[in-house]
Amino acid sequence: MSEKKHMAVAIDGPSGAGKSTISRILAKELGFVYVDTGALYRAVGYYMLSNNIDPKDADTVVAALTDLTLEMRYVGGEQQVLVNGADVGGYIRTPEVSMAASAVSALPPVRQFLLDTQRRIAATENVIMDGRDIGTVVLPQAELKIFLTATAEDRAQRRFAELQEKGIATTFEEVLADMQKRDYDDSHRAAAPLKQADDARLVDTTGFTLEQSVATLKGLVEEMMA
Repeated sequence: MSEKKHMAVAIDGPSGAGKSTISRILAKELGFVYVDTGALYRAVGYYMLSNNIDPKDADTVVAALTDLTLEMRYVGGEQQVLVNGADVGGYIRTPEVSMAASAVSALPPVRQFLLDTQRRIAATENVIMDGRDIGTVVLPQAELKIFLTATAEDRAQRRFAELQEKGIATTFEEVLADMQKRDYDDSHRAAAPLKQADDARLVDTTGFTLEQSVATLKGLVEEMMA
């Protein structure tokens, strides 16, 4: 392990790869702080939709950032994302907010708006941080970088089951189409496109159970810490 006081684990990958769920469990088991960067982008997207702002209208989105305050806090070990003081965790996982998050995340001013917050946390804690560009842009010096993926069909099935559990009406076909569109948008955007860092470990969890995915990543972290 590096001589740095704090260790950073960067987990990148496409939508629906299980990054957030796996990272949250992994952080708890290792005693690390989990930073869900996707939730931050979702919160920005949610804020724009809530204020009738088109997430693709770059000028209006950037102007609206001056009225937006985002905070991340932990209550009983659980992460909460607050938009202007209100916990929005229960509203930011819908397909509509997912697409809004993808749109705003393509804007360099939005990425810069969130970058300092993410780096500040990593400088003061042992962290597991997941997103689309953690290993390539946010934490390029992370001790361990993982690119987590699975087939689009596998990821869509997981997301569909999650939405069904929450009572959100949709179909598998709609979820798969949204997943494929987001994959394309995220990997083709001009600002920090989704891609595997040159020194990242590729982990394909197609067909894995959640427990198998967690165990695989935990093994990589413990190997790095040994």
